[in-house]
Amino acid sequence: MNNKELEKKINSISFLLIREKGYMCHVDILIELGYLSQKDYEAWRFGKVEYLEKVVMVNLGKLSTINRIIRQVARKRALKESYTTYNKYGKGPKHILIFSKSGNYNIEKAYATHYLDAKRINELKNHQKSGTSGQNIPADENND
Repeated sequence: MNNKELEKKINSISFLLIREKGYMCHVDILIELGYLSQKDYEAWRFGKVEYLEKVVMVNLGKLSTINRIIRQVARKRALKESYTTYNKYGKGPKHILIFSKSGNYNIEKAYATHYLDAKRINELKNHQKSGTSGQNIPADENND
């Protein structure tokens, strides 16, 4: 998939994630693109994989492009950045999980950032309180 196709695909995925959850994050996008399996994601979350990039099924160059596109999409949609700590699941001591082999602060921060649509999150919360699922709530259809 070339970069233009990748950009369209990420834009589409981000629209769906925001509609469903009110936010988008790197991990969800990698799963939706098919570059990260749910099984590998869970193995990482349970601390069975040293760092996430080890199980992502795409080279680091393409991964860097994906991360850049995600940030661009978030800026275009005026989404709010929210750093999210990923802690190990399961029993035993909780420790912060690592995304990259290098452990570089900027790379780790980029992966751990979620992009929030506050308006959509509020819509979902209000509908949840009223007992509806939120899936049928119209969302902004600006799917650039």
